Amino acid sequence: MYHPALFKGMNVVVTGAGRGIGLEVARQFLDCGARVLVHVGRTISDTRPDFLESAVAEGRAFLSAADFLAAGGVETLAEEVRNRFDGLDVLINNAGTMVGRFPAAELSDDAYRTIVQLNQTSVVEMTRAMLPLLLKGTHPAIVNTVSISARSGGSAGSSIYSATKAFVATYSKALARELAPDGIRVNCVSPGTISTEFHERYSTPEKLEATRKSIPLGRLGTAEDCAPAYLFLASHPLSGYITGQVLEVNGGQLIF
Repeated sequence: MYHPALFKGMNVVVTGAGRGIGLEVARQFLDCGARVLVHVGRTISDTRPDFLESAVAEGRAFLSAADFLAAGGVETLAEEVRNRFDGLDVLINNAGTMVGRFPAAELSDDAYRTIVQLNQTSVVEMTRAMLPLLLKGTHPAIVNTVSISARSGGSAGSSIYSATKAFVATYSKALARELAPDGIRVNCVSPGTISTEFHERYSTPEKLEATRKSIPLGRLGTAEDCAPAYLFLASHPLSGYITGQVLEVNGGQLIF
């Protein structure tokens, strides 16, 4: 747990924060004093964790629904951010998913476009939209979610998902060079196999158990394992001389 005042008074946006890693990242930023705009996907659920209910009631968290597959979906969220914040200190681009496992010979055009839009294009669009606000932030930082599959290529049926995550990793490195003169740092967190709804949906119990046995630390990761890496990379006192990097969080699953 980082110091409760580490991000005091700072404005943070976390996309894809309705569940899993994104939700935990939002929680930990709130615990460290930030004001957090929480992007929860297409709709705002009536049932939310107690910490989020409390933060909303206290005016420290703001919920926003935006469908990144819909025309203008990213701009809908961007406009909400502009209405809430005069400047932005941290942008966490976490929204994205596998959509499904598609063998190469069976991948449809629609599935391809959906995966690319969610995991790749939306990151570019959201970053572009937020840059004017980030330029007004205090030691601003962007942290993008990629995946262990960006390096490994992933498993069967995940080739396009893996490729989009590799795109984001390379995009982030190029962006880090471009934005360094403006004082904006750009890094990535690359989760390994994490026990969230993602793998409940896209991986079988047998596959997860086989993966667990291959991990040196002997277990799958959790959202709580991943979230501190985002805060570390977003914090100027902790990582102010780090940019253009991919921080792997995988229990030793990928050692290189």
